[in-house]
Amino acid sequence: MNQLSEEERKRILESAPIGTWVLLLTVGATMVVAWLFLYYGVFLPRGGIQ
Repeated sequence: MNQLSEEERKRILESAPIGTWVLLLTVGATMVVAWLFLYYGVFLPRGGIQ
């Protein structure tokens, strides 16, 4: 296994978690799209409560 220098280790620990933010935004966007589909594609076409 490759041993990291102290400088590389410090740089990695201080960097932003970009993969976590990408995953968070992807899941959030998917949930918004799913909600919009349910609202406009399922609920509104059925009309109001009778």
